[in-house]
Amino acid sequence: MSERILGTGIDIVDNDRIEAMIKRWDAHFLDRVFLPEEQAYCSNKAVPSRHLAGRFAVKEAVSKAFRTGIGPRFGWLDIEVVRDDASGAPSVLFHGDAARFADELGVSQIMISLSHTRHYAVANAVLLASVDSEGAK
Repeated sequence: MSERILGTGIDIVDNDRIEAMIKRWDAHFLDRVFLPEEQAYCSNKAVPSRHLAGRFAVKEAVSKAFRTGIGPRFGWLDIEVVRDDASGAPSVLFHGDAARFADELGVSQIMISLSHTRHYAVANAVLLASVDSEGAK
């Protein structure tokens, strides 16, 4: 078995934009875009908005890799950004509609890269599908 790329996505977020959304909409924004576990993780950081911006960028990058964007196929809360405790590497868990869509497409793995600075957060996502030696899923 090998893997083939189903899609790639990238996104960059201005951290100040996320900070402004939090100040304007507070829990309404946070609860619409981030799961409770994501909010809890970020709230423990010195500058929570930077980490929330990173998770926002990951969700956008993943939705672009699916070639759908956030919308009718799945929503913000269908993608959860998690962190490996040992390595610190980000990854995603799919819930609800995103999990069903990933199954439909035969997604076997998603590779995530995330970085942030004082001003920006950027994320990249690559969707992979397992294929046999003849190229079939």
